[in-house]
Amino acid sequence: MDSSIESSIESLIDHLVSQVNDIAVAAGQEILTIYQRDFKVDTKDDNSPVTEADIAANDIIVASLLTITPDIPILSEEGANIPWDERKQWQTFWLVDPLDGTKEFIKRNGEFTVNIALIHNQQPILGVVYAPVLDKLYYTNTDGAFLLHGGETVKLAALPVPNHETVKVVGSRSHASPEMALYLARYKETDIIPVGSSLKFCLIAEGSAHCYPRLGPTCWWDTGAGHAVACAAGAKVVQLDGSPLLYNHQESVLNPFFVVAK
Repeated sequence: MDSSIESSIESLIDHLVSQVNDIAVAAGQEILTIYQRDFKVDTKDDNSPVTEADIAANDIIVASLLTITPDIPILSEEGANIPWDERKQWQTFWLVDPLDGTKEFIKRNGEFTVNIALIHNQQPILGVVYAPVLDKLYYTNTDGAFLLHGGETVKLAALPVPNHETVKVVGSRSHASPEMALYLARYKETDIIPVGSSLKFCLIAEGSAHCYPRLGPTCWWDTGAGHAVACAAGAKVVQLDGSPLLYNHQESVLNPFFVVAK
């Protein structure tokens, strides 16, 4: 990347990060308000659930992003019907999942997040993951990845996969797959840590787990923000062939299988 362009992108990130953090928290607080009362659950065309919290959070995030960056387009799970002919022109765009882990939200286990990522040249360059029930805000800036929790900010650092110790592997509460068992056979001993939503990326980023193989379906908005956090903490997010996970490089918004590890 040209040094002047890289410098302008870094300035953009530093300018936006605190505002995007605030937007994620505001959306998360609205989600909590709905979480603490009865709420309606509908079913989308793809048979996935959607709640009034998904919609309310999306409205807050989209309106807020349009206010701070009116020239940057937005791709959100709740507003994904953007023609490919239009979307393929985007070099930089916001990628949003207003409530990642809707099934976890419905189960009321607290393992759901607000995901906001800024994508540039098919890669996430800024990511914010907010877990409202846990009150944990994971975010990136040009200095790395950080966790704000309990009034304290901690810089995050991923751990390498150990050679002679138990490998802590992040799994999904909602999407266990036979492919996972086959993948885990490469390690002598594993400890599976089940968790929902993009918190899986964050466990890698904070060093609470070593590896997150995702051998099931995901969409871009499920991964963009967590991808940014994990990479800023020193991990890599790659397809099974070792190539990078990309965004907006094709019409389909589905990700291939991938692995997150340092």
